[in-house]
Amino acid sequence: MSKKKRGRTAYTEEFRREAVRLVEAQPDHLTQIARDLGVAPDSLRNWRRRAQAQAVDQPIVRPAQVVSLEEENRRLRLENARLLEEREILKKATAFFARDTR
Repeated sequence: MSKKKRGRTAYTEEFRREAVRLVEAQPDHLTQIARDLGVAPDSLRNWRRRAQAQAVDQPIVRPAQVVSLEEENRRLRLENARLLEEREILKKATAFFARDTR
């Protein structure tokens, strides 16, 4: 038995907004609304979450983004420490050579 792969359906922004409005009116009936609209319940939940985040101007942070942000933060801290060390070395070298010219 082979399962037929379903392609992604592109829904218009208007359709998504209307679906979210329906869920907001009756949050307990999300799965029934999703079934009626022919949409996966998870998709409808994601649309609702995005709409709520946009309403309060908060970016949606996905787990993969959190990991990449932590990696970037770690990389930047290491780079910052290296640059501070280089600056201290250059300060000492400048002082050493400034003393030599007198």
